[in-house]
Formats: sequence, structure tokens, C-alpha cells
Amino acid sequence: MYVLVFIRNDTGILKSIYMAQRLSAEAAKKKAARDLAYAKTPDRRAKKADAQRRRRADPKGSIGKDWDHKNQRWESPAQNRGNDGLGTKTESGKKYKTK
Repeated sequence: MYVLVFIRNDTGILKSIYMAQRLSAEAAKKKAARDLAYAKTPDRRAKKADAQRRRRADPKGSIGKDWDHKNQRWESPAQNRGNDGLGTKTESGKKYKTK
């Protein structure tokens, strides 16, 4: 099973999110399957559920922010996803606190 995700660009045209990587249809299907399998791992599910609980508990403080499980605080998406400027390879495989 795979999911194709489309977004609207500035001109209103729908484009696949996989176009940025110029993936073939077969490669996009395989990537979608890998991404979905990773999103469903117990660790990712726990982190998503924890972030959702925290967002519901603090709706005003969480606007436009991502929960950083390492620092236990709200951060901008760019700062959180980029591991505070260090990149994501150093953070790979680490286990962080979730409720």
C-alpha cells in the first residue's frame, strides 16, 4: 500500500511532494512505503502521541512550533528538525523521553 501526497504550489497547481526529489513513480511508491513503515514504528508513534498530548495541553504556546523530545520544549520546526544546527545524523537512533 502507498499514499501519494499532493500540495499546491504558489500558482495553485497540485504537485506531488516527491517531485522535489525527481523520483520515478516506482521509486516514489517505494519511498512512500518506507516512510509509512518508519512512521508506524513504536518509537515514532510514542513521540507523535506525546507531542499531540502536549499540543492539546498548551494550544497557545505550541502555535507554529514542534515539540523537541531531546530538550523537552517547543522549538521552531527548522531548529527542531535540524537538530539545533547539528544535522540529524548525530541524533539517529537516540531514545528520548515520552510520557
